[in-house]
Amino acid sequence: MLGVTARPPTLVGRRSVSVAAIQRFAESIIANVEQVIVGKRDVIESLVVALLCEGHVLMEDVPGVGKTMLARALAVSLGVDFRRLQCTPDLLPSDIT
Repeated sequence: MLGVTARPPTLVGRRSVSVAAIQRFAESIIANVEQVIVGKRDVIESLVVALLCEGHVLMEDVPGVGKTMLARALAVSLGVDFRRLQCTPDLLPSDIT
């Protein structure tokens, strides 16, 4: 070793939250989305889990089953912006940002 000490990573901007508070938050989001999307609780729960884990979700299904409406309802429940992105062969990275 050359005198370098390892430091644990810092969690800048993060705070400690109880598991019960996270569970209440998740349940409130799920209940709110279920007012719009009926019968897809497992999908809604998966979306909320992905959000809490700071992950990504790719929703694939046949046309007309409510994928866009689900994403819009989730965005409204969280109070964030929603924009639909049509993935076409000529899509560029600058079109997304």
